[in-house]
Amino acid sequence: MLRKGLTLRGIEVFEALAQSGSVAQAAQITGLSQPAVSQQMRNLETAVGVALIDHSRRPMQPTTAGQMFLRRAAVALSELRQAQSDVTVMDLAHLEELSLGIIDDFDDTVTPRLATILGDSLTGCRFRMITAGSYELIQAVQAQTLQMAVSAHADGPIDAVDAYPLARDPFIIVAPADGDHTAQSLLAQQGPLPFLHYATEQLIASQINDHLTAQRINLPTKFEIGSHLALMAMVARGMGWAITTPLGYMRAARFHDGMQAFALPNPDVARRISLFAGAEWSGPVPRDIAQTMRRLLQDHMIAPAIAKLPWLTDSLYLIEDTP
Repeated sequence: MLRKGLTLRGIEVFEALAQSGSVAQAAQITGLSQPAVSQQMRNLETAVGVALIDHSRRPMQPTTAGQMFLRRAAVALSELRQAQSDVTVMDLAHLEELSLGIIDDFDDTVTPRLATILGDSLTGCRFRMITAGSYELIQAVQAQTLQMAVSAHADGPIDAVDAYPLARDPFIIVAPADGDHTAQSLLAQQGPLPFLHYATEQLIASQINDHLTAQRINLPTKFEIGSHLALMAMVARGMGWAITTPLGYMRAARFHDGMQAFALPNPDVARRISLFAGAEWSGPVPRDIAQTMRRLLQDHMIAPAIAKLPWLTDSLYLIEDTP
């Protein structure tokens, strides 16, 4: 039997505080007030009988006992979150067919989990899932060759589909870890590093170019890269800098040691991630799939991104509105 005062909420708060090192950031991640975060930590430490966080350090860090506790607790939390996703998606067994597209940004994290959850629910259904770029996916839903798609897009309605907003993903700058770079110096081309462009046929390239044009910034095209991971690898190798998004940055975790990230001077520039569905699919099915996507994005991409880059707190977040 668990000791009195040992609660799931307390463990979630401890995990968030251990990742972020800040009560304010832990409050943002968990949706609690800062006093509530502090109270949850006091209750948890009282329940286990040892100090889990070294409150004297900035940023705060787990104690040795806290590190041991966190390793076990993180496994339990992961299983509980997966179980929640498994049981809270509506029963889709009545569907005869479902085709879903998802942008390749999530191939390493969210997509496998979503496929597993939906696969378990679609017991009597022909289920097809593909990954592709945003332009291709939205066009496929409009042409009714896909019934739904999770895709990035600019703000504004898209003809012939319903949109279920999932997350706001702001644009950021990434540069090599070595060097005294700033967002302003890179945008002003003060230094030898070239700007690495996404391939022009990609939606993200169009959105970035629109922002640069609006700011009257003209960056020469020396490299144009269609593969996101290849572009991030080039940044990490010191071959240039790029504009991407936090979700794109988190996808390139293997290159983080070679990169540093900065906020754009204009924090209002962002792309939106949404679930799109044909008009004939309005109703509980797309709403429930959208809610499952929100949980997966929060747990596996947004919370880890904010823990690593706390200045994203006010700009990277879920969008709960549905049509």
